[in-house]
Amino acid sequence: MPDPRFAPPGPLGYGGAPLGNMFGPIDEATAQAALDAAWEGGIRYFDTAPHYGSGLSEHRFGEALRGRPRGELVLSTKVGRMLRPDAGRPENPPFVQGLPFRVEVDYSFDATLRSVEDSLQRLGLDRIDIAFIHDLAEDHLGPGWTGVFDEAMEGAARALIRLREEGTIKGWGLGVNRTEACERALRASDPDVFLLAGRYSLLDTSALDGLFPACAARGVHVVVGGPYNSGLLAGGKHYDYADAPAAKVAARDRIAVVCGRFGVDIRAAALQFCAAHPVVAAVIPGARHADRVRQNLELMRQPIPPAFWAALKAEGVLAETAPTPQA
Repeated sequence: MPDPRFAPPGPLGYGGAPLGNMFGPIDEATAQAALDAAWEGGIRYFDTAPHYGSGLSEHRFGEALRGRPRGELVLSTKVGRMLRPDAGRPENPPFVQGLPFRVEVDYSFDATLRSVEDSLQRLGLDRIDIAFIHDLAEDHLGPGWTGVFDEAMEGAARALIRLREEGTIKGWGLGVNRTEACERALRASDPDVFLLAGRYSLLDTSALDGLFPACAARGVHVVVGGPYNSGLLAGGKHYDYADAPAAKVAARDRIAVVCGRFGVDIRAAALQFCAAHPVVAAVIPGARHADRVRQNLELMRQPIPPAFWAALKAEGVLAETAPTPQA
């Protein structure tokens, strides 16, 4: 395997979508307490995006991280969504009560450079470490996504490569919910790391056979977002940011039965499974409250017997080739 490219520290990071008021509002004190708990618990990788609450998540991250030793943390944000002032506070689902900006998709070269500058202003920091091209996938862009992908490679990717060469950022990649765009980016350009949400989990291992081997061959790491699949694996009702389909609920219930047999918390299994693959640099569950942050840290440390993973595979819940945590 070639020398790995720049990747954030793990195994646990902090995903910033909930701090953009995802699915419901939280106050400033709650947001800051969650980020403080992450730092105090040893988390040193933080991911956010302009899209999250139309800039609200970035503002909150900057407020919490500005006084921390900058050399000790890795921060990523995203490009591809420009924020335009709009006093009407247009809706930006699944985020509510965000800042007064309209989100516009723009993957051009100039917009990418501007987006990085704007993010630095919102964060109040002098640099970011990783920039992800946000949501460059078919389910967000419709049937014309292939043409948009080409535009992004010519525009956003080229701009981020220049910023990496200048030392403004340390790495770049895609932040998406589908594997196809990542696989194509590996063929078309020179990414360092991907943020892949929901496509490597106990409920979906679609990255296992195609994307992950391709990443390993290039020394490219993956950050796994959505390890709970929008909450379904943590006792919630959402899957991929919407109400969970019956088939996914049934699959979750099958896993829960095995968890009950071995006395394993399904949330611990979800986090530790994602982190076990060699190409995964970090897992970034979102958390709205400090108690949930501390809970995630504890779940990542809980012992899980090897027989549990063998049982999941024996019952067809997990692929035989999926790496599982060592005892």
